[in-house]
Amino acid sequence: MILTGIADEAGDGIDSQIAATKALGWKHIEARFLSVGEHEKGSIHEIPEEAFSLAVQALDEAGIKVCGIGSTIGNWAHPITDPYEITIGEVNRCIDRMKRLDSSIVRIMSYSIIEDENENDHEDQLFEERVKRLKDIKNRFEDNGITPVHENCMNFGGMSVSHALKLQNEIPDLKWVFDTGNPVFNADRSASKPYPRQDAWSFYQELKEQIVHVHIKDGTWDKDKNECTFTMPGEGEGKVREILNDLKKSDYREFISIEPHIASVFHEEEDEDIDPIEKAKKQLETYVEYGRRLEKIISEITV
Repeated sequence: MILTGIADEAGDGIDSQIAATKALGWKHIEARFLSVGEHEKGSIHEIPEEAFSLAVQALDEAGIKVCGIGSTIGNWAHPITDPYEITIGEVNRCIDRMKRLDSSIVRIMSYSIIEDENENDHEDQLFEERVKRLKDIKNRFEDNGITPVHENCMNFGGMSVSHALKLQNEIPDLKWVFDTGNPVFNADRSASKPYPRQDAWSFYQELKEQIVHVHIKDGTWDKDKNECTFTMPGEGEGKVREILNDLKKSDYREFISIEPHIASVFHEEEDEDIDPIEKAKKQLETYVEYGRRLEKIISEITV
């Protein structure tokens, strides 16, 4: 196992992301969003060229490598009905920047869920179009020596285990990044409303043979409030300890990437009374503590 993290969870700025990674003694980040200098925060494959070049320079000087890109390609914000040319543009820009970063893993998804006017899942999810696009996206990356990994997130492939397996059956060599925390708050949309939540262990077991990258997130689901409270690893319902134990038994040697979602998603960020400097400090400290907690869990596993 090689430990890394989705670095924007430590802070928006590249300097904060580097500082957190160095504090943990890690050598890699998984890059998703970042800001550099006066440039606004954005996806690493979409920020202006000047911002990207400055980020690359900062990472090189710090001796930090980018193991993978958490792209926005086909994610929950992208309707399958959008022109495919939009996706192709993102893919091409992502490939170019990944080559410059010498990065080999890219997170992708299978587009947002189609709902009707009553917020019920539309019976036609345009499955064939999703498969067609995923196959092409996959081929484009693989032709450039990059491994695309589909996440069990808020997209078609994350609607339930059965939806994930439906994709897998159509694309047998599709690889996955499994996020331990996503099933905690994601509805099992193979069931009827009111949807139960998914089970992280069951989802993991079904995809296990195709998992080549892992995100560690954890939390507890409040059925009455219909919301998730994110926790330190191993303290929630994401079956983090069980999954890590199984990965270690399986001699998993790929990346484990933290995605705390604790300080970085605080609703208090809208509170003008909170000092932004203190908020940023807390976010970085929480990220580092999260990483250390994960290291402790892994060190306690006996195989």
